[in-house]
Amino acid sequence: MASWSALGFQDSASPLMEQLIFFHDHAMLILIMIMTLVAYMMASLFFNTFTNRFLLDGQTIEFVWTALPAVILIFIALPSLRLLYLLDEVNNPSVTLKTIGHQWYWSYEYSDFLQVEFDSYMIPSNELPESGFRLLDVDNRTIIPMNTQIRLLVSAADVIHSWTIPSLGIKVDAIPGRLNQVSFTINRPGLFFGQCSEICGANHSFMPIVVESTSINSFLDWISSSSEDS
Repeated sequence: MASWSALGFQDSASPLMEQLIFFHDHAMLILIMIMTLVAYMMASLFFNTFTNRFLLDGQTIEFVWTALPAVILIFIALPSLRLLYLLDEVNNPSVTLKTIGHQWYWSYEYSDFLQVEFDSYMIPSNELPESGFRLLDVDNRTIIPMNTQIRLLVSAADVIHSWTIPSLGIKVDAIPGRLNQVSFTINRPGLFFGQCSEICGANHSFMPIVVESTSINSFLDWISSSSEDS
């Protein structure tokens, strides 16, 4: 989760987020090279005492400052397109999770497992245990097995919401009447926090998301107990 001293991305917990961080570093390296070149050229103008009153054109430099940006854009566009297709790829998911945004909570359905479903509300500050995280913890966490392909279906019951977990590289709009789909894999156990990222009303800031990544055996035990309770 994010902390006060964190200036960059959260630590990745999925292959998709790792690729997003790699692409960010790739783009930032190119930007630093461009800024260095521009800064050098601007600095050289301050110390350049040469003038040419009869200069009419410079075809060589015009070609360079047209071709060079085109090449730079290609080096940015190709990894970006590759990543765009990776984010949209849904292979053979083992678990399908459906989440529906409400004002102001999330509801989840594990339709593959005997209709396991529940609502997830934020825990109020006055009921929060000492080990809890203010404005981030929920009463019912979303349990997901790690190293498993997950298909997430996202919709909304009232207004537009957005289901977002930064450490997984996931941000999906929840739109009434529309079912959006995304696929991801969590590669380590832990708690991963997110929040609604679309302004959806007065309590927009108070509908957090908590995903708990566990082993497959622990997940199946939880599913079995949830099915018996329902």
